[in-house]
Amino acid sequence: MVREFTLGPATREAYAAALVELGRTNPNVVVIDADLSKSTYTAKFGKEFPDRFFNVGIAEANMVGIAGGLAHSGKIPFCSSFAAFMMCKAYDQIRIAVAYPKENVKIVTTHGGISLGEDGPSQMSIEDVALAATLPGFVVCVPADEAQTKDLVKRAAAHVGGVYIRAGRPKAPKIYDGGEFPFGKMRRLEDGKDLTIIANGLMVAEALKACDALRDDGIAARVLDGYSVKPLDVEAVERAAQETGALVVAEEHSRIGGLGAAVAQALAETTPAPMEQVAVQDTYAESATPAQLFEKYGLTWRHIVTAARKVLGRKGRRSGGDGAATATGPADAEPHPFEV
Repeated sequence: MVREFTLGPATREAYAAALVELGRTNPNVVVIDADLSKSTYTAKFGKEFPDRFFNVGIAEANMVGIAGGLAHSGKIPFCSSFAAFMMCKAYDQIRIAVAYPKENVKIVTTHGGISLGEDGPSQMSIEDVALAATLPGFVVCVPADEAQTKDLVKRAAAHVGGVYIRAGRPKAPKIYDGGEFPFGKMRRLEDGKDLTIIANGLMVAEALKACDALRDDGIAARVLDGYSVKPLDVEAVERAAQETGALVVAEEHSRIGGLGAAVAQALAETTPAPMEQVAVQDTYAESATPAQLFEKYGLTWRHIVTAARKVLGRKGRRSGGDGAATATGPADAEPHPFEV
């Protein structure tokens, strides 16, 4: 039986709350938005610190240039918009005004992935993590819930260098009560010997549900929260491959260039092992509810279970055994818990 989660605030709301807390303790923190502050929730910072909040209008590229200038002057700018608008429209400016000169800019985007739902594909980002990860020197993180988001935002403020954090629109299942989440690490949430599931963002809850379903079938799955895409916890990946022999990576992103690609590269360089990806295939999505989109594009716990059974079959062929590949599937799932 799969577990149920309590819904907490959206990670975009957690981002805004962390910004306000930072603003109260660090006068160098400034926030820039591109006329979406009600949606990114940065308006809360602007209400409390109007002299440190700048709305540049619908001009993401200009916003990034301003952020680079503020950082060069000693400020700690947090620059926000929808993930698709920030990374796709302003990528050249991020590259030239932030990454190349190594400016201390923090880019935190909202409405990441396809879970923004009814707004449609023009506002969905399935490539943002890949784009951010290719920026030399950048840290790239995808938090799962409120507590993790707050810690990562505060950690970003203390870090000297470029940081990209992707937040989301829907209310997020509550995974953590608190804790610390250093860059370059993974958090082990479940232990198991048969395979490892690595997930981030909203897919962490789905991974934990899949773990429950697999356990009911006699399969012990390790679950790792891969919130830090770059730097990646290569030691955790290597250990998972050595100790469990097979992996599934689940993310709300294109299967090309995101967490799955980073894990696959780490496996190839350390301990090659069978791996399956649960991610958006080489396609754009469409307009629908988050639950409908996760079902159609293969991002539910049931899809993770299917991928796990598949990779266990490959593991079994590789080892000469059955690799638990004959496990039966779970019963029909409950409705997806997303709320917008």
